[in-house]
Amino acid sequence: GNFVNLDKPRARAAPPTADPVLFEDTSASAPAMNSQEYYSQGYNMGEPSNDMFGGAGGNNLFTDPMASAAMMYGSSLANQGKDMVNKEISRFMSVNKLKYFFAVDTRYVLKKLMILMFPYTHQDWEVRYHRDTPLTPRQDVNAPDLYIPTMAFITYILLAGMALGIQKRFSPEVLGLCASTALVWIIIEVLVMLLSLYLLTVHSDLSTFDLIAYSGYKYVGMIFTVLCGLLFGSDGYFVALIWSSCALMFFIVRSLKMKILPSISSDSMGTGSSAKPQFRLYITVATAIFQPVIIYWLTSHLVR
Repeated sequence: GNFVNLDKPRARAAPPTADPVLFEDTSASAPAMNSQEYYSQGYNMGEPSNDMFGGAGGNNLFTDPMASAAMMYGSSLANQGKDMVNKEISRFMSVNKLKYFFAVDTRYVLKKLMILMFPYTHQDWEVRYHRDTPLTPRQDVNAPDLYIPTMAFITYILLAGMALGIQKRFSPEVLGLCASTALVWIIIEVLVMLLSLYLLTVHSDLSTFDLIAYSGYKYVGMIFTVLCGLLFGSDGYFVALIWSSCALMFFIVRSLKMKILPSISSDSMGTGSSAKPQFRLYITVATAIFQPVIIYWLTSHLVR
């Protein structure tokens, strides 16, 4: 009597109909979505719509009359500013004129260096002109240039660094002081020349670039002097100093004579004819005598 009949099926209880359904099954009613369309929409959800720019696309920003006028006004202001900058630069420095002083070739450089070191053998010192315009340095060896002074200045700085290194006195500060001192002397010399010509009302063909060129030629003699001092000691230094100083003074007098003293005969016909030629002569001689002083000042500390 204790055995249970296992073959009889159990009755199942019906689910309650009063309880609410927690999750509604919408899989049957949801429309089918293409996977490619889904991913394309997903990737495009970061792109802005055309409505953000007024509904007609981003081109409205450029077709707006106010925006176009503002862009045109900004362009005109930029062009005006550029023209003003170029005009101000041209007041103090002419690029075409600066190119004239660097129009050199190897033949001119070699001839000019020979004239700077051996000026006594040079006969013709007159600067040649073509239609009231001086010939370029490569066409006239007597024309001043800025290539040789620039290269000589750089070579002098490098040679000064080598001399200080040989004497175990090299340091970036000392080399920088040497370079700045040499540059300041050039500036002072040019300013003194310009002021002297202005105060004495001396009219000449000398420009600022001409004065820089003639003042910079001393670096050639300075290089020769320092090299002789390093190779032959103090005796070689003083011999080279005397030679380069005399050669430079002769060169300066003969060169500036064609620039500062070209119109003595025309001044002799006016009043005060004896004063102006004397002033021109004084400026020329003073400039020439001042060159050995600078050479010695800038080179004596490099040779011991």
